[in-house]
Formats: sequence, C-alpha cells, structure tokens
Amino acid sequence: MAADLSQIVKAYDVRGVVPDQWDASLAELFGAAFVRVTGATAIVVGHDMRPSSPELSGAFARGAAAQGADVTEIGLCSTDQLYFASGQLDLPGAMFTASHNPAQYNGIKMCRAGAAPVGQDTGLTEIRELVEGWLDGGAPEPAATTGGITRRDTLDDYAAHLKSLVDLGSIRPLKVVVDAGNGMGGHTVPTVFAGLPLDVVPMYFELDGTFPNHEANPLDPKNIVDLQARVLAEGADLGLAFDGDADRCFVVDERGEGVSPSAITALVAARELARHGGSGTVIHNLITSWSVPEVVREHGGTPVRTRVGHSFIKEEMARTGAIFGGEHSAHYYFKDFWNADTGMLAALHVLAALGGQDGPLSGLVAAYDRYVGSGEINSTVADQTARTAAVKAAFADLPDATVDELDGLTVSTADWWFNLRPSNTEPLLRLNVEARDADTLARVRDEVLALVRA
Repeated sequence: MAADLSQIVKAYDVRGVVPDQWDASLAELFGAAFVRVTGATAIVVGHDMRPSSPELSGAFARGAAAQGADVTEIGLCSTDQLYFASGQLDLPGAMFTASHNPAQYNGIKMCRAGAAPVGQDTGLTEIRELVEGWLDGGAPEPAATTGGITRRDTLDDYAAHLKSLVDLGSIRPLKVVVDAGNGMGGHTVPTVFAGLPLDVVPMYFELDGTFPNHEANPLDPKNIVDLQARVLAEGADLGLAFDGDADRCFVVDERGEGVSPSAITALVAARELARHGGSGTVIHNLITSWSVPEVVREHGGTPVRTRVGHSFIKEEMARTGAIFGGEHSAHYYFKDFWNADTGMLAALHVLAALGGQDGPLSGLVAAYDRYVGSGEINSTVADQTARTAAVKAAFADLPDATVDELDGLTVSTADWWFNLRPSNTEPLLRLNVEARDADTLARVRDEVLALVRA
C-alpha cells in the first residue's frame, strides 16, 4: 500500500486507521525494522481485542522472525501485561492497540528489554526511516536463519507479580463495580482479582473492539456515567473503570463521584513511600494537584515535577531512581514494574487502602484531595503563541506571582496556579487551574479564558 508514515508514526507509538492508513503488509515491515533497530535476537508480541489486532500482530511477528529474531507471542493482553512480559523475560516488546481510539484504529506501542520506552528520540525515528526506505526500494533482506515463533500465556504470572507488590490478604470484604468498557480489563480483572475478598460486579467484560456500549476512554466524563449509576444501584464500596488497553484506571467513590487521579497519585505515593521505608523520589507532572508534592513531603519523600507525557515521566523515573510516578491522566508508574505504567497496580493499592480501614472511600481520599481543580479546558485558537503571550503579559507582573515555562506557561501564587499549554497535534490551548476555594478558581479560570478566547 502507498502509506504516508508521517500520518501514523506519532511521538510515542504508531497509530492510524486500518486498512486505510496501514495494514498487515506494513506491520510486517515494522516488525523487521524493530528487530534491526533494537538488535534483538528475541522479542515478545501481544495484542488487544480489536478486530484487526490478531492479523497485524501476526504480520509483525513474521517480519521480526524473518530478520532472525525468535518471537514469543502472548496473544490477548493488556498493555501493562505486555510491559510485564518485556520486563520479566528481559525482551523488547510490541503491543498492538490503539488504546481508547475508535474501532477502526489500531497501533503499536514498542519498548526495549525491561519495558524501556521506544519513542521518537529512542528508536522510533530510525524504525520509521527503515520502513520508508523499504517502501521506496523493495523488501528487507531476510536473515540467514529465520527465527521461531512460539506461544506463551503470561496472564497468571502477571497477576501473581502484581499481587506480590500489594498485601490484600487481610482487607475487609469490598463490593466493587468494574467497567471494562469491552476492553482488555475484561481479560485481566478476573484473574488478578481471583481469590481476593472482593464481590466483583462486572460491566462490559465481553471483549469487543467495536466498543458497543461506550468509548473505552474513562477520562471523558460521559463514559463513566454507567459505572457511577451502577455503583449507587449496587450500594458498592467503589467503582473502577479501565480504558481500552487497560493500562489506565479511573476510580469512583461510594457516592458515585469520580476521584481525581491526583488524589489517587497522592494516596499511592504515600503507600509506596511507606513500603520503601519512608523515603524515595516520586515523579508528578506539572498539572497534578498541589496535594501531590505536599503529601509526598509529609511522608518523607522527594517530589520531582516534570512535563506532561509518559516519556518525560519514564526518563525522570530512570534518572532519579524514583519509586513511583503519577499523571493527571490516570497513568501510574512503578519502580517495581520496570518504571512502566499499570492502572491495575494502582487499583490494587486503592483496594488495599480502602479495605485496610473502616471508613468509606470518599472519607479516605479527602485527605489527599485538598484543593479545587478545573479539569482540562480546551480552547481552539488560531495563534497559540500570541494568545499565550497575552496571558503571560496579564499575569506575570502580579506581586506574588511566579512564572515558569517548563511545559507551556505556568503561573503560581499562594492561592492558585494555572498552566496553559499548546496541544502538539491540534490548534488548541489546554488550560488547567487549581485554587484554594471555588470562587477563586472561577475568577482565575474566567480571566484566563477571556484572554485565550479574545
């Protein structure tokens, strides 16, 4: 096919519409290029429940084997299950998924041995250039000896590893509603939760990459409405929602209210610090709540602030030896999980914390949710730079304001902060505001938006 790789090779992964933008023949070339760039003699490959995933991952495996690499296919898996396999087997890996994108999309998330990410600056550019060269001038030269392709089931080992990191043996029984969104949570949750004192109410556990019930993107409030209603109807202790490839997990309390990922980050950080002897570094991106660094310091840890994006978090995790990292988008990263993100491990921490005391989840997380946040507000603008400059000019000279430009524009005072940053892919400015009270939040939010949308 005549493919435009600039449309499908993103900053951190490959993603596009199948078969319009890419297909099995292109997946085979990506498999060959992946082996060439990593120098791997063996790799591991897994895939989600999308209709196109088995064909694409099989083609990738053939391309890799033709270059001499032995391929371990783990079949249906969540993205964090693929990271587990890459870490446990110490092999480079490829996961076929388009996460929460609509059904016609598919993609590849690639990593080096030990689940180290492959992005634009860490091999993805070279992979793209190799594939483009082959598209222009013929197929890659095969290796003298073709690698073998074998199957291996890693689900039980994945579940056992996660449960070895969180003690759930002595928690009180909990009733938990789980919305898998027809994604890979329907595959992993039954095995991970087996044997725990949990009464699990499953929602949309049938693996279906056409997403018949709702988009598998719990970050959008409309996609957790069913879960919120079911938690209330069941009188459950909490609800959990996973995205399509089940690497992110969102939490709903017993009142049906969504729990901020910042509060989950703070809660898990406190638990991980306790597990590591009351010290350690915790990474958080610059739009997580003030609560996160506060709680980290209160529990003996050192908070480190980064730009938004998993590659920045993982780089800082590796550089600082951090024990944990969290993002506003409900990605949670663990030193004991090869610095990779796993929503399932964060969910186990929440269950252990809730089940280890007698109060409701809303009361437990209140200690970690101290401020009022706007959530992310997007504005379509013609000139991101000019609008950002206008906002900076208006706020930079306030008497107690500090300004930094680590990622977009952040302005902070004693009572509020906001971050305004451009989208990398669309003509949008993204605004996040946090304040000590709702009135202050509304005032700052409205002043910034008036300038952005002027």
